[in-house]
Amino acid sequence: MNTPSALSSSFDARTDATLRMLRESGQYKHLQVLDSPMDAVVRMRGADGRHFEALCFCSNNYLGLANHPEVVEAGIEALRAYGAGTASVRFICGTFEPHERLEATIARYMGTESSYTFVSCWTATEALFPTFCEPGDVIISDELNHACIIDAMRLTPVIKKGVLKAVYRHSDLDDLERRLREAQDNEECTGQAWVVTDGVFSMEGDIADLPGIRALCDKYDAKLIVDDSHGHGVMGRTGRGTHEHWGMLPGGDSSVDNAQADDIDPLRAVDYFTGTLGKALGGGAGGFVAGPKRGIELLVQRGRPTLFSNALPVTVACSANAAIEILMREPQRVQRLKDNVAYARARIREAGLEVLESPTAICPIIVHDTARAIAMSKRLLEKGVFVIGFGYPVVPEGHARLRVQISAAHTTEHIDALVSALRSL
Repeated sequence: MNTPSALSSSFDARTDATLRMLRESGQYKHLQVLDSPMDAVVRMRGADGRHFEALCFCSNNYLGLANHPEVVEAGIEALRAYGAGTASVRFICGTFEPHERLEATIARYMGTESSYTFVSCWTATEALFPTFCEPGDVIISDELNHACIIDAMRLTPVIKKGVLKAVYRHSDLDDLERRLREAQDNEECTGQAWVVTDGVFSMEGDIADLPGIRALCDKYDAKLIVDDSHGHGVMGRTGRGTHEHWGMLPGGDSSVDNAQADDIDPLRAVDYFTGTLGKALGGGAGGFVAGPKRGIELLVQRGRPTLFSNALPVTVACSANAAIEILMREPQRVQRLKDNVAYARARIREAGLEVLESPTAICPIIVHDTARAIAMSKRLLEKGVFVIGFGYPVVPEGHARLRVQISAAHTTEHIDALVSALRSL
């Protein structure tokens, strides 16, 4: 039997080996330290301690609201009025008036009956599936869904024995139907089928075919869940998300001419959303589930992250509420972002680089080799342009990329400087 010291030594040895492998393979992540608010231009601290400014093209600050004066002031006022922390879970004494106000604003923004907030979208997702699913249910996921969905799917059968899971090929409706048909024919699938997809896929920058997925869900009596963390503030005419882009927002207008969406009842186009407050919607922190009131009530009563984790800090709730109100008041921010995205993609293509086509704010520049992506990212930072290179295992081998993310806060001069730096590599 190993002694405690032997166990410690074993952990230390294998940890050192893992860290050494990461360094030698070029996968070791160096934390870049910012010494300024998040914005189109940020102040950074280099490894040598030197401070410098860089154009930031790798944040999720899609609408430029992270440092908006109203968003900042809302947080400051909340800090003075409510203090630093909630010091409790929601069902004890952790629910404050700003939580109710924010959740009403989210529901109005998303076009849903109700919503409920969490400390992160990761936590919201891990609350949803183990709470909603019962033995005999099956969760069917797009293969490129975010890691929070993958981990929530892994967690659910541990908490609820007998919950099944399946994965379909990325954005392949034929394969999704095959999985739904298999579930229908499986004697172990005696409950509800759940189809889950990202609205905007974070690495590819492409969007899910929500009308097509909804049609299949209707055909096989499945519920549709959409994580639209990268769609909020970006997709649709007024930035409501990918469902607005497809004309599936109750009372909203379509941003595309989509015949499929015309046959879909907007009140049930998407059954439940998960989303974040840490990207376009203020860039602070926090997540939410939005949908029918009955499901939200079930999360309040039975969701383990609700029952055992502190509430979203009130300062963040107030900042996020201010950000959403600004978005709904100033939809021109969404159009500015769309204009910037179109301009950036055109300029990047003109520079002879391969950028994946999409209406989203994520512009992946494919460079194929992981070492090359990391080296290019390093050289760009030396030129004052902050872009992250992604390679294996974050993306498949041979599909390494620079992930450029555009913001409404960027100017055409910022984008021109980005392209000039890319040309010089």
